[in-house]
Amino acid sequence: MKFFEPNQYQSECEKLFTLYQAKIAAALPTAKVEHIGASSILGAMSKGDLDIYVEVSPTEMDKTTKILSSIGFVEKSNTLRTPALCMLEAQSADDVAVQLVAQGSEFEFFLHFRDALNTNAALVSQYNQLKKGYEGQCEDSYRTAKTQFIERVLREFRGS
Repeated sequence: MKFFEPNQYQSECEKLFTLYQAKIAAALPTAKVEHIGASSILGAMSKGDLDIYVEVSPTEMDKTTKILSSIGFVEKSNTLRTPALCMLEAQSADDVAVQLVAQGSEFEFFLHFRDALNTNAALVSQYNQLKKGYEGQCEDSYRTAKTQFIERVLREFRGS
């Protein structure tokens, strides 16, 4: 697993987000569409991918999944899928993922995590150190450590 410094990927992700946001907003005018993931966090290292948060009413999840499929996204296999969360990826060559989230669900944490790191440079530094420690290692081990870090940040963020 390789991680990139912010100056190596963030501007490209911003450009991609602008393109995809327009496409998604045109197809889903009432959806909340936001940039999430490491590429949305100032100074964060990343694998160089773009994550997009799409939030809709819980009753619109299935319909929205179909609409996203019609504009070039496919459901990710081997990933968490619940009535409140559907993860999709672009069928294009772009490394873009969509986290489709039901409004009011626990999965709004994507926004809370982004916001917590964007307001605390020390957390960004800790996040980058975690990533550096897993560069070249097994992705499963990294995911476990990343999950623990996210859970700790969210506990602290909610407590503040």
